[in-house]
Amino acid sequence: MTAYRDRIYSAYVTARDKPMAPQTLAGLQSRAPYIERIIHRHFPSDRSAKIVDLGCGHGAFVHFVRKAGYINVEGIDGAPEQVAAAQHLGIQGVRRGSILEELTAMPDQSCDVIIAFDVIEHFTRNELLGFVDKVYRVLKTGGRWIIHTPNGESPFAGRMFFGDFTHELAFTRTSIAQLLYASKYSEVRSYEDVPVPHGVKSVIRWLLWKGIRGGLRLYLAVETGDTNKETIFSQNFLTVAVK
Repeated sequence: MTAYRDRIYSAYVTARDKPMAPQTLAGLQSRAPYIERIIHRHFPSDRSAKIVDLGCGHGAFVHFVRKAGYINVEGIDGAPEQVAAAQHLGIQGVRRGSILEELTAMPDQSCDVIIAFDVIEHFTRNELLGFVDKVYRVLKTGGRWIIHTPNGESPFAGRMFFGDFTHELAFTRTSIAQLLYASKYSEVRSYEDVPVPHGVKSVIRWLLWKGIRGGLRLYLAVETGDTNKETIFSQNFLTVAVK
């Protein structure tokens, strides 16, 4: 298990059709509307809040959180190429380390926000249980864990799950709630990854998504009789868990 992870993570940025990390900060701009919306909706107003991004990659989230005025932010990633890419981009506060070891070393109730973007799907079930408990321990009461992960409920679930050799798990809004509520989190809410309108093209994408989503809901209603508006169809989804 360790051997395959070491091999893939050692070349995580470059061992793909197109390098994962951009060469300049301008290359992160396409992600800005989505990340900025998360910050606006789910982050505390206190700009001195303690925020830790576990598995931060090349630091995109750290960059935009700092840009939003938060001053107590750090990112940790175990892949050397990811950390090197963050340093190349000039993103401060990103360092290399084992996220499990770093969590273990953190004091109880020391963090206001923990971010795990595209992380939990890389664990086995037993590994994930330990990770969930460690995050719970370091979060302050009322603190938030922001999770982004592939959606097993999506019509294109296989595209995301099998798109990374190191993926072990996929989730739905139901299964992730099951895991987190059973692990003592007081509130769990999941959100669809929808286009964020911020220009003509994104507005068109948003309108088309609404139409496609309506068709998918109709399909489920025909098959099952269930017209549940909460169904998430996007390839990935966001979950916010409150301690």
